[in-house]
Amino acid sequence: MTIPGLKVRALLADLLVHEGHPVSADRLVDDLWGEEPPGNPAGALQVRVSQLRKALEDAEPGGKNLVVSRAPGYLLRTDPGALDAARFAELLTRAEAADNPRARAGLLADALALWRGPAYADFADEEYTRSAIVRLEEQRLTALEQHAEARLDLGEHGLLVGELGDLVARHPLRERLRAVHMRALYRAGRQSDALAGFAELRERLAEDLGLDPGPELVALHQAILGQDPALSLPAERPTTNLPTPVSKLVGRDEALAELCSLVSAERLVTLTGTGGVGKTRLALEAARRLLDGFADGAWLVALDQATHSPAEAITAALDIREDPSGGAVHERLAAALRTRRVLLVLDNCEHVVEQVAEVAETLLAAAPHLTVLATSREPLGVDGEVLWSVPPLDLPTGTDLTEMARSDAVRLFVARAAASARGFALEAGNAQAVAQLCRRLDGIPLALELAATRVRALGVQGVVDRLDDRFRLLASGRRGAPARQQTLTAVIDWSWDLLSDEERVVLRRLAVHADGCTLESAEAVCAEPGLDVLDLLARLVDRSLVVVAEGTAGVRYRLLESVSEYCVGRLADAGELAAVRHAHLDHYLHLAVRAEPGLYGGDQRDRLLLLDAESANMRAALDTAIAEGAAETAARLVNALAWYWFLRGRLAEGRRSLAAALAVEGPDGPARHRAAAWHAGFALILGEQVAWEPLLERIADPGERARAELFVGMSVPDMVNGQELTRRALAACRAYGDTWGVAVALSRQARDAFTLRDGEALERDAEESARLFGELGDRWGMLQATEWLAGAAEMAGDHERASRLFAEGLRMAEDLGLWPEVAGRIAWLGWMALHGGSYDQAMELCGRAMKLAVGQGNKMGETMAEMGLGFAARRAGLLDLAETHLLHLLEGLPRDPAVEPPLHLPDLLIELGHVTERRGDPAAAMELHREALAAAVRIGDPRTAAAAVAGAASAAGPTERAAVLLGLAAAVREQIRTPATASEREEDERVTARVRDALGERAFLEAYARGGACKLDDALGLL
Repeated sequence: MTIPGLKVRALLADLLVHEGHPVSADRLVDDLWGEEPPGNPAGALQVRVSQLRKALEDAEPGGKNLVVSRAPGYLLRTDPGALDAARFAELLTRAEAADNPRARAGLLADALALWRGPAYADFADEEYTRSAIVRLEEQRLTALEQHAEARLDLGEHGLLVGELGDLVARHPLRERLRAVHMRALYRAGRQSDALAGFAELRERLAEDLGLDPGPELVALHQAILGQDPALSLPAERPTTNLPTPVSKLVGRDEALAELCSLVSAERLVTLTGTGGVGKTRLALEAARRLLDGFADGAWLVALDQATHSPAEAITAALDIREDPSGGAVHERLAAALRTRRVLLVLDNCEHVVEQVAEVAETLLAAAPHLTVLATSREPLGVDGEVLWSVPPLDLPTGTDLTEMARSDAVRLFVARAAASARGFALEAGNAQAVAQLCRRLDGIPLALELAATRVRALGVQGVVDRLDDRFRLLASGRRGAPARQQTLTAVIDWSWDLLSDEERVVLRRLAVHADGCTLESAEAVCAEPGLDVLDLLARLVDRSLVVVAEGTAGVRYRLLESVSEYCVGRLADAGELAAVRHAHLDHYLHLAVRAEPGLYGGDQRDRLLLLDAESANMRAALDTAIAEGAAETAARLVNALAWYWFLRGRLAEGRRSLAAALAVEGPDGPARHRAAAWHAGFALILGEQVAWEPLLERIADPGERARAELFVGMSVPDMVNGQELTRRALAACRAYGDTWGVAVALSRQARDAFTLRDGEALERDAEESARLFGELGDRWGMLQATEWLAGAAEMAGDHERASRLFAEGLRMAEDLGLWPEVAGRIAWLGWMALHGGSYDQAMELCGRAMKLAVGQGNKMGETMAEMGLGFAARRAGLLDLAETHLLHLLEGLPRDPAVEPPLHLPDLLIELGHVTERRGDPAAAMELHREALAAAVRIGDPRTAAAAVAGAASAAGPTERAAVLLGLAAAVREQIRTPATASEREEDERVTARVRDALGERAFLEAYARGGACKLDDALGLL
């Protein structure tokens, strides 16, 4: 609304400052005119009051009553929550009481969104506003700090680093703001910048105020200097991918309330209705409102026309890593969701309705806390499905302004028309035309939005007249279609006719994109000589035919489903469909090829985000290549995307896409040979049997063959073949100067050295691998190498260094969005706490890692975390909890001596042996330690074998045999240069004291020395 006149606005500001309390006439005169009052102050003030009342009345009927005469002057009486300042304060209070970072961040974002500029900007120099401005600005800064802290807890440190930089520069002495900026910098891997920020603050405080930083900031500085692992821990993985709405949802209050109630009570709700009626928007708004009721989040799965498998689309949306042990994707999804309280929003199911029905039925049966909200033009047909037909917006029943203002259709039309035509408002002169238009368009939101964009050029009545002509033209030819679909088609058709030829060219060509595109992609696919695509896109956005969305990879342009379908038809009518799809293929092939090198270096994060955003377009491009029979092109495309699929854990998609490309008939060549090797590696990871040797031999280029050998070597299940392939690849990569290949090979060798407890080789290979990856800027590679460097530190007993390295890896994994790796690093930090004797911390960290791994379908990470949880529980004396986890981990593991034992079997048996002994059955415990020793010896793991011998010493009781076994365990550890951990030393000291007391010092030492002279090969005989 517009308040005319500076003095009238000053009057309003003065009344607002006093927050509903009376302000005397004398005070108002003094504030408005200062030392130069008018000749008749009372009369001049009364004129300004009348002008203010008129402006408020013009804005809304009854507005004049807001300004109340109350002795000794006036006050502004508003409803609770009507003032932005009051709503801001109320949202801050609710945010402080919120019990989780996501809810707190949402409330604070809503509060900050109320600010549209500085408070009382026109009157910042006036005395009567000064205290209010200071108070409100302090509240705003506090809210910004709290919002940043909440977002940091949600893992948004990468965004915060840039956003907070300018704010810190404007407010350099605010310690809370500086602290959250330092933490964000540290989490983003910029430790030196975080320390520099502290130094700058300390210097400015000393110079400007003669003060030192507060104790909390000093403690943070020390934690950063010491690389405290706690600084690297994210609170939780993000719990939603719901897009931020670009505009407010108008109306739908009753529909939303009913839908939210229904989704809260039922497990499968499908929104049905014609295109353009608002199914997607309503589903997303309901999901946002229900988010806090789902502990594990609400997730949007967009099922576009390029979707091949809804199950894989769900897997990708939830970022569930595919299990290398194989199994159907439905089963992996079910396992990952079994214990999670999740809301899935499956959008546009009509494209793959049968497959959606199958996966929904499977998941709902397996996951009791799962809720599915689907949108589709037809039902899924699944037992338990509740159908909810999305109604159009309610229509006006008359032309009375008050009555029309209650109509959702009118409210939406007026809001969108006002956005297009500045100053447009519902008034007596246009009420009849607006009502007629809303009724003529059946209250369909998309139709109303499209029509509203033409008000600026045609006026409301002009729009009505043009649409009536269009309806008469289409009425005879489309009688078979549903009435509302006829309405929407007519509006889109009419909007199309009003476009220029150039606008039509761009709009129809945009339709070949899946899930939108960037400006660069639009220019590449839609352009022809003489077309200014950027300008034409802007015009199409203004007409609501193209939607703009801000994503992690930047701004994207997309068509709504109904508009896209219409434009595909227009593209075919123009005879351009095949040519434009080929242009789309050509563009995205080159985009993938250009992006691929960055996946191996410093641009890795940006390239991952780019390919995340373009996944649907890449699938569509591959479909085009296959349809065209372009074997070489298809192979080049999948080769460029293969490493991306691996990094993101999209193993089934990678295998299927590679197989589809190889199935296209065409001559063999280098690209197809390379694709066949990629396919073999993906198949091996997924547990399939593959004859990979001849596939590698077919690759003629030695450098390409070495890369293929590396990938297959990473994928084969047996260590012997993996080691041989890695050895060959390492030699070739060194010969041909492939630094990345050398680094990968050394990382693989470091992993094998860790398994074999070869500390010297582990340290050497991991150190060189980390150095090379660091030179390349490959953060995934550094993540792998630092894991094994940390493993070397852990083996050497340097748990402080190991924790620092695992924390560093955690930051890198989080920055890349590799959540399975995040779970692994948190679990490792839990294990370090376990080795250091901090059992409560170990259980907390491993519990968090286990929850994250289960949600990711990450079986390896889940096993590692649960082992740490069970082991820490046993050491903390929680035997029931420990036994529950250990028995669960042993389920299904082969224990037949004739079968190669799993690597973690001996550790589980040792821990169960300790629990069994504590429960009073030392004989059964001894048997478990004997079985653990045999398995460890067969695997070739002397460290775990030593732990089994030490466990047997405990089970042997206060006997001479126990002293011998203690001596043997100590000798083995010394021989392999792997000292006992703090928790193992604590265990050994307890057993040693008991045996020494029973035998006496001399007898104990003699038996201990006899054990020290034995070899590990003698151990089974001693047990």
